[in-house]
Amino acid sequence: MARSKAKKKRMKIEREGRRNPSENRSPYAFVDLSTRITKTKKDYLYKRKSKNHFSSHEDNDSFFLGTCFIF
Repeated sequence: MARSKAKKKRMKIEREGRRNPSENRSPYAFVDLSTRITKTKKDYLYKRKSKNHFSSHEDNDSFFLGTCFIF
């Protein structure tokens, strides 16, 4: 894989005996700061809250059944 111009420049600076600029980076630059957790039961329920997928609440359905009589 080809090297970028910036990487070539860093390698040249390092060969000449000067400090590599990538060593100036903070140690937090390499740390994954996001926390990954699995969804809880409450998260799943909240996601489906207004979609009316609960079969135990049959009296509170949001479906409309209309009839049309044509004579």
